[in-house]
Amino acid sequence: MTVKETLLQLAQKMNDHSEGIQGVNVAYQFDLSGDEEGTYQVIIRDEKVQVFNEVQEDPNCTLQLSDQNLLKLIAGKLNPTVAYMSGKLKIKGELGLALKLQSILKKYE
Repeated sequence: MTVKETLLQLAQKMNDHSEGIQGVNVAYQFDLSGDEEGTYQVIIRDEKVQVFNEVQEDPNCTLQLSDQNLLKLIAGKLNPTVAYMSGKLKIKGELGLALKLQSILKKYE
């Protein structure tokens, strides 16, 4: 499955079961390298999730990683702390929001 398909599927799960994103208002940006190089934004606002293939607004938290590592992260097969410490993941913006993303993803694995 492609990154876009995976993000759209995740957004659908979150929109169908919004209890895991209550009170979350954030714009995450994923700057990806690899075969599916590009920029994606996932905006969570008012218990709704939207996925964009481009920059829609200034992100609160930007994660720089490979497309394959993003897929592993979403699937729960990549520990973000280890990825960050080993340089596979770079974070710009609010580090606390990156940790929040980890807890949100766990709810939707």
